[in-house]
Amino acid sequence: MRAISTALLMLALAGAGLASGTSYAQSPHTHQHSFSGAEHWARVFDDPERDAWQKPHQVIEALSLKPDAAVADIGAGTGYFSARLAHFVPKGRVYAVDIEPDMVKYLAGRAKREGLDNLTAVTGAADDARLPRRVDLVLMVDTYHHIDQREAYFRKLAQSLNPGGRIAIIDFNARSEMGPPPAARIEAGRVTSEMSAAGYRLEHEHGFLPNQYFLVFRFGGSS
Repeated sequence: MRAISTALLMLALAGAGLASGTSYAQSPHTHQHSFSGAEHWARVFDDPERDAWQKPHQVIEALSLKPDAAVADIGAGTGYFSARLAHFVPKGRVYAVDIEPDMVKYLAGRAKREGLDNLTAVTGAADDARLPRRVDLVLMVDTYHHIDQREAYFRKLAQSLNPGGRIAIIDFNARSEMGPPPAARIEAGRVTSEMSAAGYRLEHEHGFLPNQYFLVFRFGGSS
């Protein structure tokens, strides 16, 4: 995994990211950052001002999830998307995955505090989400560009998808004034090409996020 290289989040928040062997956490503005101190990062990641450009409600609505869907939020951090997803799938299950122990502990505590019985915190690994069961959807926000050996990673992840399962990838576009340094960003076209090499096809591209692309892939042939 590459080291964290993400948004200027003291001013505007990014989404989920991967640290080199240390975190999938919803990443802060600095390069090569540790994600211990989840209580601190919760104030950053869950700042209400983030909603204006991250549009979490619109993102989740666009995914058209059934009430009993199983969803994995890989790079969950403090649960910005995970908690919302849990409300959208009241009869389903949300797996909030992170590889930073402090974040996983925080996620478990948040689920308990907020009465989200369908939210489960999962300790992932840098090369494996370690999902406990197959899911209908994987959501990865600002995470893709931190994954090394992506073809192998996503081929492995396909084994954790139910038939017809999807992967939604949201990451910063080239024109965004926030996000990782330009050299660290991966264009949407390259994401599509790499995902194709891993056995996925682009099913839909949403264009309503001002700073990020939003691509939805399905593994295998046509739906």
